[in-house]
Amino acid sequence: MNHSLYNPFKSFDFRNDKCFLSGNATSPLAVRVLPDWLLNMASLTGDEQIKLLDESIRSYKSLVVPASAEIYTEAILPLEQKIEAAFEQGYKGVSTLPEIELFQWIGKLMYSFLYIEMQGAIRLKQLSGDGMNMSQGLMHKFGNLHLMLQSIFTEVEFEEFVPWSIVVVPLENAETGFSFRDEINTLIFSLKFKDFGIVACLQDNGTNKRYHQQLLDFINNKPLTDQQFEELAARFFYSAYLFNRLPEYNVIEANGVAYIDPMPLRGIQNKPIFDEWQHKTYGQVLENFWKPYELTLFEIIKDPKAPLSFFEQPLLPDAG
Repeated sequence: MNHSLYNPFKSFDFRNDKCFLSGNATSPLAVRVLPDWLLNMASLTGDEQIKLLDESIRSYKSLVVPASAEIYTEAILPLEQKIEAAFEQGYKGVSTLPEIELFQWIGKLMYSFLYIEMQGAIRLKQLSGDGMNMSQGLMHKFGNLHLMLQSIFTEVEFEEFVPWSIVVVPLENAETGFSFRDEINTLIFSLKFKDFGIVACLQDNGTNKRYHQQLLDFINNKPLTDQQFEELAARFFYSAYLFNRLPEYNVIEANGVAYIDPMPLRGIQNKPIFDEWQHKTYGQVLENFWKPYELTLFEIIKDPKAPLSFFEQPLLPDAG
């Protein structure tokens, strides 16, 4: 994949003197990962805490990444303003956002967390300066995400495909408190707030959405209960884990535009794109998502062939 766009995973450079998106080394600003508008809208102080992979505890407002003033002013800020305006309207606004803008915003959020995690791992010598302790597959996947996020500030064309699966659903409770989950290794994210929920897989070329299409068709914009949304998110988190391909792309640059074309996911492999669905393992994922409702794994998989579901028609994938 030859192109001139910045790739921090080539030199494994995650310093604070470079813009995390463009690589420009021009006195970068410290930009909050969770923007002020979101903290204010969610009635959060910023002192709420999150545990990172290195076991350190950080407050929301302490999580910052370096961005050049130009990139922030001309690209990041306008994107934040669009997302803020949509969030202000709730489901009505978020559901009409172009998916590319949701991808950019969610991707920027997840990549920001990844950037901070990389800094911590290097600082603690859990990763060497050249990334040799990280699997080549993860470096490749993260590098592809970063490549695509540069569409925030430069022209990138996805050639008759989208690299993501994004689902936006209405929620029954119009006063849902803000919360989110992410899983960096599989690049999956979920968020619920106000009267909407979002689930996004950022590097699957739309396969997870197709995998769960039968359930999505059944939901068909019906407002979901909190339990139903968490069940939907759990299914995507589990299938993202079962997704066994590493997407590859061809990148061609011409006249200042980067054209990204996907390689066939099947490649030369004969095995299915997803590993076999196992109800027991899925039940363990679901137990974690349903913790607030105190449902145990025993209750969830009381019938091993039909795990508990809050949907009238469970429409679960066939189990192996």
